[in-house]
Amino acid sequence: MTRDVYIAGISMTPFGKRLDESVKSLTAAAVHDALEDAGIGPSDIQSAWFANTRQPMLEGQNTIRGQIALRSAGITAIPIANIENACASGSTAVLQAIAAIRAGMVDVALVVGAEKMVYPDRPEKVAAAFAGGTDIHDRDSVLDYIVSIGGEKPGPDRSLFMDLYAAQARVHMDRFGTTQEDFARVASNTHCHGSENPNAQYRTPFTVDEVLADKPIVYPFTRAMCAPVSDGASAAVLCSEKAMRRIGAGRAVRIRACALLSTMERQKEDYANHIGRRAANAAYEEAGVAPDAIDVVEVHDATAYAAVQQIENLSLCEPGEVGARLKQGDFRIGGRSPVNPSGGLLAKGHPVGATGVAQLYELTTQLRGEAGARQVDGARLAIAENGGGFLGVEEGVTAVTILERGK
Repeated sequence: MTRDVYIAGISMTPFGKRLDESVKSLTAAAVHDALEDAGIGPSDIQSAWFANTRQPMLEGQNTIRGQIALRSAGITAIPIANIENACASGSTAVLQAIAAIRAGMVDVALVVGAEKMVYPDRPEKVAAAFAGGTDIHDRDSVLDYIVSIGGEKPGPDRSLFMDLYAAQARVHMDRFGTTQEDFARVASNTHCHGSENPNAQYRTPFTVDEVLADKPIVYPFTRAMCAPVSDGASAAVLCSEKAMRRIGAGRAVRIRACALLSTMERQKEDYANHIGRRAANAAYEEAGVAPDAIDVVEVHDATAYAAVQQIENLSLCEPGEVGARLKQGDFRIGGRSPVNPSGGLLAKGHPVGATGVAQLYELTTQLRGEAGARQVDGARLAIAENGGGFLGVEEGVTAVTILERGK
């Protein structure tokens, strides 16, 4: 029998350009708050998973970074595993902790995602770190893919991933009639949500016209449609039902499903087998729920186009319907399927290793009814999509997690 797993405590630091912080200090703050939220101490943690992607490249700290960072939070002696899986590192760490609890190896586990990405004095290293999210031995295939779908080959001072997303966005516009205004409406919704999140990197609401008038990045994107570089950390205490009864079930949130997939060979026009769609279908099957049962959503919106793509992959609407649904207000707080009430990556920020856990922080806060001005009324079921890297014609990895409000 599959053992239920619960989130007993969870936290996130404010995201942003935290120039005076380190991976250690961000980790310590997140762990302290997650343990306090669960009502337990460091000695109650039986095993830990630490997600981080940038520290080896930007600082030279590798091999035992989790052991080093968690030591600053008072977590020592127990098994600690280091997880790196592109932007889905945090979600991957969550899945590993779930597996250990379901296997009966531990009853109380800690998952931490922490990232320090803002180094004004190391721009070349920061750029190289992002480029490492593709096959560096076959960079030409990525450039050829961008050109094959109508994009321009990125120059030396351009973001490879922004050019990738932009080219895919233009294909979507040609095939489904999506418009630049649709992407601007996504960004406007997200930034308005983020203005109510005290932990968000950007808290300025934007109108659709203001998004369109922002600094151009690469068509159809303006700056407000693209996620920033960020520092931050998020931590979660996961536990078995037995441990939950001991800790206290009052605010626990049940993990109904967590599906993790890698890319496969497919035709670029085959949207039905996109990694995000396959991961979503696997999560819905594991949870035994349908897309129309979901009350609140967090997607990996590295760009406004990515939000549109993942809304479709989660089967929240049919391809080509996003624009009309946006105009109806369906994806805003108060609408049928609120997306990214946290502010998403666009406003909340994107410290890569922390992003997946931070998505679960937002959804847990929503399911507890503790989200304040950005609360989605009556939220009972929530879903998060967290993808990363690029390989072939899609993300290299994607995780989809479904949570349920406690009884």
